[in-house]
Amino acid sequence: MSADNATAIVCDTTAYLPGELIAEYGIHTVSLYVTLDGVQRAEADISAAEYDTFYERLSASPGIATTSQPSVGDFVSVYGPLLDEGREIVSLHLSSGISGTCDSARQARQQLIDEGRGGERIHIFDSRSACGGLGLSVLAAAHAARQGASGADALAAAERARSGLKIWFAIDTLEYLRKGGRIGAAQALLGSALQIKPILTLDEEIRPIERVRTRRRAFERLVDYARERQADGADAWVVQHIHDRENADRLVAHGREIFGCDPVFIGEIGPVIGAHIGPGLLGIGGTSREALGF
Repeated sequence: MSADNATAIVCDTTAYLPGELIAEYGIHTVSLYVTLDGVQRAEADISAAEYDTFYERLSASPGIATTSQPSVGDFVSVYGPLLDEGREIVSLHLSSGISGTCDSARQARQQLIDEGRGGERIHIFDSRSACGGLGLSVLAAAHAARQGASGADALAAAERARSGLKIWFAIDTLEYLRKGGRIGAAQALLGSALQIKPILTLDEEIRPIERVRTRRRAFERLVDYARERQADGADAWVVQHIHDRENADRLVAHGREIFGCDPVFIGEIGPVIGAHIGPGLLGIGGTSREALGF
């Protein structure tokens, strides 16, 4: 069904949507890249079954992992065939505050315009988020497209989902963010980084919410936050984690009690974002089902 949509949906791999949702909606993906111990791989080529091994290697590595955005050519190779089918494209990506992925997408769009291949039919969306937040915007656009929305209308659906979106996440340490240079406003927490478990959010850049002393307290605060989201009507919720499925499952169980429904999806964050945060992230948040269009 999705293959016949007049509007095609493209996202990058940092949405970390489950494969069944990508297949269900016919979403096209463009991969970012991660380099660890001198070996570069496309994130799309790293299966979820390999995540544990990656994070174990990351923890043991004396160096740092680096990441890179898709090339203009990567985008052109995805956009070109879709444009050749006469389709519009909505292309949704992680925040331009932490990555140049949107810039690569815009350059690819301009190249296709210059080549007379219909690049003006491409709509680029800066999610100002990543992971679960990006994933929800992608699903909003994909749902609209499946209902027959134009590119402009699918783009508007993504923006509605994004406008009500809030996600908190707790991490074990700020060290990976510091090493990778993606720390943003959370820089202010570094002085006590060894004594705290930071709770952060991503709103264009990573920002601190609060600091707690233990993982147990961080978990409790995420549950409190879920209650706040439910009270605000944000009933389209997600849970995300890095190398911590046990606590993610615990958080999902609490979320089901609080929201009275299943999460839209549970996302295990892969190597590109994980390289900058490290193992142990746990997050929850969302938007409203009305905003999502479900």
